[in-house]
Amino acid sequence: MINALRGWLQWLLEWATIILMVMLTVVVIVAVIYRIAGNSLSWYDEIAAIQLAWITYYGSALAALKRGHIGFDSVLLAIPMPARMGAVVAAEILVVGFFAIMAWAGMKVLSVLEGDTLVSLTWMPVQLTQSVIPIGALLFIVAELLSLPSYWRQVAAGLSAEHADIEETESV
Repeated sequence: MINALRGWLQWLLEWATIILMVMLTVVVIVAVIYRIAGNSLSWYDEIAAIQLAWITYYGSALAALKRGHIGFDSVLLAIPMPARMGAVVAAEILVVGFFAIMAWAGMKVLSVLEGDTLVSLTWMPVQLTQSVIPIGALLFIVAELLSLPSYWRQVAAGLSAEHADIEETESV
């Protein structure tokens, strides 16, 4: 069941990231064409910055699901076995705790932004654009927890992330 949820979330995050990247590309190309034609768009830079933030949050959740963030596998694997697993637990608590605080703070920020709109597109609520903070933080937590069982097995077996990726690819 965890593998099915993980696969579904990976598919969702991949497609969300791809769609956001395509949309950002289209916005920038359209803005460049308008600028060359002598008619600058007033909203493109604000929208492009928001899209880039969304790509970052959704992409980081995808990287967490794949355990693709920067880590210290060599340091972790140098720790003797019982302490190694304790280090994994401590690191997971820190990461999940940080993102839980981030989700909570993001919700607080959304309540402060109630009624505000973008400067260039006054019909777009800022709450919508900034909702990526708590949503992205919660997605990161879910991704981290869904990837934990396989990561736990890799660390217990003494495999680094690079070696585990090769093993996973070969077994498919």
